Amino acid sequence: MKIVSFNVNGIRAAASKGVLDSIREMKADVVCLQETKATVNQVQETLAPLLNEGHHVYANEAERKGYSGTAIITKQKPIGVSYDIGLADHDKEGRVITAEFSEFYLVNVYVPNSGSELVRLDYRKRWDEALLNYLKVLEKLKPVVFCGDLNVAHRPIDLKNDKANYNKSAGYTQTEIDGMDNYIAGGLVDSFRELNPDTEKYSWWSFRANARARNIGWRIDYVLLSKALVPRLKAAFILNDVMGSDHCPVGVVLG
Repeated sequence: MKIVSFNVNGIRAAASKGVLDSIREMKADVVCLQETKATVNQVQETLAPLLNEGHHVYANEAERKGYSGTAIITKQKPIGVSYDIGLADHDKEGRVITAEFSEFYLVNVYVPNSGSELVRLDYRKRWDEALLNYLKVLEKLKPVVFCGDLNVAHRPIDLKNDKANYNKSAGYTQTEIDGMDNYIAGGLVDSFRELNPDTEKYSWWSFRANARARNIGWRIDYVLLSKALVPRLKAAFILNDVMGSDHCPVGVVLG
């Protein structure tokens, strides 16, 4: 099974830039989208060509219009689909969709950004704790594939200018790094680093200062796996050449 995760930074804008063709070309079994910035109906309308080609589409929306949001596009119909994590504090922004397949749960997540001036850093810490608890409950039933824009560069290798950003920029504070450490300590494995321990490759670039062309980026999009799935991990990739967003797709192939 080929699983791809892609923060599209607005599904309607991305569609106008050819992202539906990119999704077709990736030939993935499942594509998880983050930051759709659309209602469920708008996502369904935008992805109607894929629906007409036999894909199933599930979407979650934020209470605030044009903000956040997630979606799953899948060739195989899941056993079941659920939305959010069951906690009122965290279920207003459409950030989580869970699809159950026969051998694992697929959890598509758009983790909150701590924001300029780190105004949401305390909330982000609570979010990471709540999400890890949610994942551990699922893992009692079957293994988990947890993917999405996790809004953290885990190690110095995961961003171009680590010293200049440490504890100053959202996505590279010790609090956020600790949250990622806790996912790993909780038994989840960073699929890309498992197969590419020393590779410097990024999945997000600022729109400013021609950052993408200069490859001044961050790796903040991940696919994490329960340890039970690691023997099935055949490939882990970052598709830098796919355009249409300030992020690029990341993904795995499970045998």
